[in-house]
Amino acid sequence: MSQTSDETKGAPPRCIGIIMDGNRRWARSVGLSTIQGHQKGYEKLLECLAWVKEFRIEYVIVYAFSTENWNRVAEEVVGLIGLMRKVLREWFTELESQQVRIRFVGDMSRFPKDLQESIANMEHATEKFPAPVLAIALSYGGRAEIVSALKKIPTGSLSDITEEIFAHYLWTSGIPDPDLIIRTGGSKRLSNFLPWQSVYSELYFTDTYWPALSKEEFRHALEEFASAKRNFGA
Repeated sequence: MSQTSDETKGAPPRCIGIIMDGNRRWARSVGLSTIQGHQKGYEKLLECLAWVKEFRIEYVIVYAFSTENWNRVAEEVVGLIGLMRKVLREWFTELESQQVRIRFVGDMSRFPKDLQESIANMEHATEKFPAPVLAIALSYGGRAEIVSALKKIPTGSLSDITEEIFAHYLWTSGIPDPDLIIRTGGSKRLSNFLPWQSVYSELYFTDTYWPALSKEEFRHALEEFASAKRNFGA
């Protein structure tokens, strides 16, 4: 589908989710280390954030580190945590200057104390900005999120729970459900990403590895979304 401008033919999604898959395979394909692949993945996220602003998308939720990722070899997990420290330090001034609001969703208690403090500081420093909102899913798993929400519900209140009330207890509280979820890397599944929130999301799967995703393909995903008929079961 061709376009003569950077506008999609329909209204852009208000919120998108991105499963940033393929960093390690991309690294192997170009002769780089696993950590260098993840570094490139974070660089691509900054580039993608510019596209998000250009296409007037208010919220983006990115799957950066899952609960299952803790089970990877210790060397890679340590390397990823070190990379997170570096990225947060380097991004702080950049994203604040761009007036991007940062949210972190997931079980932050599993990270070292210094990283938890950096996460809290970044959220606090950017909470005054309305949009775009970049929600970074760290130590995130959809089932763990639902269990965590259940544990927060006051005793004796379950009989009064509605879907709206339950959503308030989720880690993504205050963030709209994603209208569109993009997954790079070739797999056609959600892999425990936003199972509650994704029930009416449009899905876009691509074989392109995350570090290689282009603006043209990102635009194509938005165009496919714009052409979809969404009646939410009605």
